[in-house]
Amino acid sequence: MNDLRAERLQVMLSPEELAALDDFRFKHRMPTRAAAVRELLKLGLTAAAVDAGAGVKSSDYGLFGRGPEGHAPTNGDRDAEG
Repeated sequence: MNDLRAERLQVMLSPEELAALDDFRFKHRMPTRAAAVRELLKLGLTAAAVDAGAGVKSSDYGLFGRGPEGHAPTNGDRDAEG
């Protein structure tokens, strides 16, 4: 693989996604979050033939469910709703 990294990619993560990324990073002794993201990307692309179909939203690929406000409700949110 070419170690020259000419493109920057910005990704917004939910707190749960960030925790999952950090858990993976520390479990596999990765030096940085970026290294963990690259490894997960490589593993994901190897494991599945990804077909980016028309009409598929990026939110369909989230790790965690989304509530009506765009975030997964916490236990406190569920209790407050009734």
